[in-house]
Amino acid sequence: MALTIELSAVVVTVKDNEAFVLCRNLPRHAPNDPAHALPSGLFVPRSQRTFDLALRAFVREQTGFDIGYVEQLYSFGDLDRETVLPEAQGADHIVSIGYLALTANRDFQARFDASWVPFKAFFPWEDWRGDINPVKGLRKCLDAWCQDGDDRVTRQRRVETLFPEDFDHWNEERVLDRYELLYSAGLIGEARRVKGDGSPDAPTGQPMASDHRRIAATGLSRLRGKLKYRPVIFELMPERFTLLELQRSLEALSGVKLHKQNFRRALERTGFVQPLGVMRDDTGGRPAELYRYDREQFRFSPSLGLSLPRA
Repeated sequence: MALTIELSAVVVTVKDNEAFVLCRNLPRHAPNDPAHALPSGLFVPRSQRTFDLALRAFVREQTGFDIGYVEQLYSFGDLDRETVLPEAQGADHIVSIGYLALTANRDFQARFDASWVPFKAFFPWEDWRGDINPVKGLRKCLDAWCQDGDDRVTRQRRVETLFPEDFDHWNEERVLDRYELLYSAGLIGEARRVKGDGSPDAPTGQPMASDHRRIAATGLSRLRGKLKYRPVIFELMPERFTLLELQRSLEALSGVKLHKQNFRRALERTGFVQPLGVMRDDTGGRPAELYRYDREQFRFSPSLGLSLPRA
């Protein structure tokens, strides 16, 4: 059986206190067809020297954006996985290698057939920054699923662990685990597409083509975990920023509100930011001082990220 390798990119940026993922816009022939897919392409060893270079070329060709920071995620090779690439139709077995890419690009003008889509459009249950509990509606559907099977106790334990109604027990890093549970429960549009059953009324956001929402969930999980042990947030920040902009960007990515004073105390201990002695007066309130990321400091603390003390 011939193996075909596909490369897919979860390209992330932050704008106006919201985290976005770069998507290809797909033609929709029916109302339930997915509207978005991740930038992706086939790897051809004879014409592409490395995965990294091939991925960057795909993203640039399909979306018009040049990506910066890139790291490999996982391989996705389920036998029943589909492809959105016409040139791969009919392939025996397609394995997709997912990548996480970060960019501070603030050019949000639509180019080619691509757009920036908020993560919460695909994962609405992951954003706890508002006043409404984002898992409340899902819990009703999940609790009903727990009662419909012989493994009720195991199911309920998984639900209580991954979708606690109490925010104090919420683990923001387990995005992929939550997506997989919703898939198993038939509450995700992609599960209904493959299995032909499930609940169409669950508030589980927009589906994506193929298994691209699963790849996106993997990327968001990796990024949320990495924020705490490497200063990757600065790959998403402009050269000059206020501390409030930095906090809001971290909140947008993690989906949780942060305690302002505790966050700033922890940030000061890292030494990662330096004040510029320049004030911004377009903040809508008091003028705020501008800072920059001190990349030299990273040489002394390569494994240190930022603390995310919850409000």
